[in-house]
Amino acid sequence: MQRHLSPYFSQHAEAAPLAVFRIFFGIMMFLGVVRFWAYGWIEKFYLEPDFHFTYYGFGWVQPLGGWTYGLFVLCALAALGVALGWRYRWSSVLFFLSFTYIELMDKTTYLNHYYFISLLAFVMIFLPAQAYFSLDAARRKDLRFQQVPRWAIDLLKVMLALVYFYAGLAKLNSDWLLEALPLKIWLPARFDLPVLGGLMGQEWVHYAFSWAGALYDLSIPFLLWYRPTRGIAFALVVIFHTLTAILFPIGMFPYVMIVSALVFFSPGFHRQLLGVAGRRLGVARSRFDTGRAWRPGSLVRDRALKGMLGLFLLAQLLLPWRYLCYPGELFWTEEGFRFSWRVMLMEKSGYVQFKVVRQQDGKWFYVDNTDFLTAFQEKQMSFQPDFILEYAHYLRDHFQAQGHGEVAIYADAFVALNGRPSQRYIDPQRDLAKETESFAHKTWILPFNDEITGL
Repeated sequence: MQRHLSPYFSQHAEAAPLAVFRIFFGIMMFLGVVRFWAYGWIEKFYLEPDFHFTYYGFGWVQPLGGWTYGLFVLCALAALGVALGWRYRWSSVLFFLSFTYIELMDKTTYLNHYYFISLLAFVMIFLPAQAYFSLDAARRKDLRFQQVPRWAIDLLKVMLALVYFYAGLAKLNSDWLLEALPLKIWLPARFDLPVLGGLMGQEWVHYAFSWAGALYDLSIPFLLWYRPTRGIAFALVVIFHTLTAILFPIGMFPYVMIVSALVFFSPGFHRQLLGVAGRRLGVARSRFDTGRAWRPGSLVRDRALKGMLGLFLLAQLLLPWRYLCYPGELFWTEEGFRFSWRVMLMEKSGYVQFKVVRQQDGKWFYVDNTDFLTAFQEKQMSFQPDFILEYAHYLRDHFQAQGHGEVAIYADAFVALNGRPSQRYIDPQRDLAKETESFAHKTWILPFNDEITGL
């Protein structure tokens, strides 16, 4: 294998696509942080709640009080540094750390595209994206290269392709293809849209969107990679993500995917983009056309880097399949659901009432969740088992600290999945105060009384 890979890893390509990707990625991230702040979400999601749902193993990651605003400032400035290619390595490291810390502060706000941005930010640390059309390259000739390793650009293409292809595979299930769910639930609510609103209640539209979405995700990476179909494919990218931006409130993700797809275009296309940008900014693109090819400073470090990125890519290939290690319906238990590119595949709603029983005398009382959670936190907690367990532990610790002694926590929970009638979700006889969080199957989740076939 090494004999076959060595020629590939010795190949170089024009640096312009990597530079354009860096610029657009940094700008989009800066705008995303500003948007988050402008909507008041820093206070709403991180400062107002007294309790935060954390990722397993990252309970130590907590909001920083008033300093949380400083964290967002650092993230925004680091994103600008990435876009400008200023102190690029430091900017990319700071952006990855600050953005990922923000993402880990509360899993209530989890979105697939936040995870994807963290992955891209991590990879960008190790790519020579500052080699062309950057402030670093402008001020230092030794950092100025017209060519970069081909694998650096291909790695970004592979990551984008994985997101699309796995999202397509995830749609190959009976709810999506045979029942047009959950689009059959969501689309009628957009009846107020101009032009399209009248169609949103039509069942054939629900099925058309479901099947078109699956075909799009499965085919678009190949259409973008294949030069003869690239132009048509990019037009489909723009149409698809513009529609999703109109129909669903998913923030910056559609626009991030549109500009990221440009990386598939030829170096000549990116050189033209940079030429236009250079003329507008008064920066001659030719200043960076040195003809030099980037070379690693150390062969040992270069091999270690490629090995590390190879393992990273392998992890991204395998992680979405971890759900196969768990019994039961994935959409019901959600064990292995996150970080697997299962985008907008289900509509879940739930109701949970917690009963606190004092072990010393058997007296009990119910909890008013609004005393501890925001409305958004309560909604997310009501149908996600790891949220329910973490909140039960929080209630246990809270009431024991109040002097109630050792307490048991029981959950009376009901969940509805993709429009089905709600059913009991948690074993009401299991004391959640004694259950522990782990990667093991949660046996206190009751079985799903229906079947969803497919991947």
